[in-house]
Parts: sequence; structure tokens; C-alpha cells
Amino acid sequence: MTKTVVVSLGGNALSSSGKVTYKKLVKSIEQVAALLVLFVKKKYNLVVVFGSGPQVGALLLQNELAKKKVKPMPLDVLDAEVQGELGYLLEQALQNALQKHRVKRRVVSLLTQVIVDKHDPMFAHPSKPVGSFLTKKKAMQLKRKGIPVMQDAGRGWRKVVPSPLPLAIDDVKVIKRLVKQNVVIAAGGGGIPVIKQRGKLKGVEAVIDKDLASALLASSIKASELFIITTVPFVYLDYKKKKQRKIKSMKVRQAKKYLREGHFLPGSMRPKIRAALNFLQKGGKKVTITNTHSVSKALVGKAGTKISH
Repeated sequence: MTKTVVVSLGGNALSSSGKVTYKKLVKSIEQVAALLVLFVKKKYNLVVVFGSGPQVGALLLQNELAKKKVKPMPLDVLDAEVQGELGYLLEQALQNALQKHRVKRRVVSLLTQVIVDKHDPMFAHPSKPVGSFLTKKKAMQLKRKGIPVMQDAGRGWRKVVPSPLPLAIDDVKVIKRLVKQNVVIAAGGGGIPVIKQRGKLKGVEAVIDKDLASALLASSIKASELFIITTVPFVYLDYKKKKQRKIKSMKVRQAKKYLREGHFLPGSMRPKIRAALNFLQKGGKKVTITNTHSVSKALVGKAGTKISH
């Protein structure tokens, strides 16, 4: 039986450092597509989820700068815009990469709605970093205007938006059917957050954590493995401290212990570990966390942090 793997791509994996331009974005996505081909060549059924924090942040900035001339769109619509933008570019790049390697597999990108709880307490406590890093001076100016900002895992200041927990993937039955014969790109940016109201779906202004959405999607389609691609090759204890040390593998009980001890920072590794635990506790077999440079080695067990039962 063919195994299904969900690959969760960090938003920064799809954009190079510095000022983002169309050419840089396309180049980054083409590099990522070349890595994703490796999963298909290993005969996995593949579902790809991508983050979009930098891109959603850019759209929020465009909203702000142009609001006197063009009426701003709500955040859930921006989530959908980014899903379409990055989904299209990734679909095209991956299709071209598969063709180059003579792999006969089509690619489809799906706008995905993800159901959240309208009473989720995170709506009152914005915590999801979006957009580029800010100077402390700029962050304080925004804070005085009532715009939520926070320190992002010690890396600098960023705007933050509500990030409710994902409860269900609305399009999961469609994804299950599609992945049997296609590479599927779904739940981009964590999905478009929607609530159920009187039997109907309604968008809400938020951004869902893409790793938690990836874990939920992986469980919902009964994937056997989850790959989380981030900016570091391994998970570390005492990250960025003198006694920093990498973890090559850990069991669920160890991951829970490290989580309780505060080794993993909010907005950084903590949601990834939580996502890994959610997936494994719902029947998943293995989670690998690594960066783009280590994917090929991680696929043969020679790189990345492995988390299992």
C-alpha cells in the first residue's frame, strides 16, 4: 500500500531573505519544488501545505498603505489571496520539476477552508507573527496605535494576529480523493479560517498556524508521515544558548517533557512540536523536522529530528 506523507513548508522556505521580489519568490519556489520531487520519486502520495506569514504580512501592509484609495479586504480574504498566489506558483514549479524528471504525476492546488471555534480564546489574544521584522521603535509606534506586536522568538519584533486552533478540514473528502492520483497542495497558510454559523460557513479574521493545520490534515487523511520543513536542520534543546544541543530523535514522552520544561519557544518550535504530538497521538507513525538543505538526507534517515512513538 502506498504511503501518504504531508509536507509542511515554512513560509520563509518560499521566500528568500531581504526584500521579496517576484523573481526571488519564483526562484525560491523552484528550489522547493525540486525537493518535493524527491518525495514523489520515493513513491509517496504527497500533500503539500505551505506557510504564508511573510506574504500575508505584505498584503496587510498593502492594505494599510492603500486604504485611502482602495477599501481594505478582511484577513480571511487575504488568506485566500495568498493561497491562490503561492499555490499557483508552487503548482506550476512542481509540475515542471516532475516533467523534468519524467514523473507522470499531476499537481493540483486547492483553496482550503479550515473550521475553527468562534469562541476560541485566541481571538482575544493575538499571537501569530506575520509580515517582516520591525525595529523596536516602529513596533512601539504600532502598539500605541492599537496594533498588536510582539517579540518573535528572540529574533525581533513583528505584528501579530489571532491564531485559533484548527478543528476540521472542510474539504478533506476532496483531498482524500485527489491524493490517490495527484500531488495535492492544500491548506496553504494554514487554510482559510471559517466558523459554522446556522449551518453555513463564514470567514473570520485570523491566521491558522500551518503546522497545526498540517497535523490535522495529515490525521484526517490518515497519512503515515509528517515532514515539517523549517529554518533549522534539527530541533534543539537550549536553542541559541551556549549549551545548545541538537536532538536526532525523540519519543513522544520525551517531546512532552521538553515541551513542559520550556525548551521550545512560542511562534517558533513550540507549535511544530505540538503539531507533531497531535499527529502521532491520532495514529501517525513518524514526524521529521528539518530544513530545506537537509531534506534529501532526512528522507533516508541521515538528517533531521525524528519523533515517533
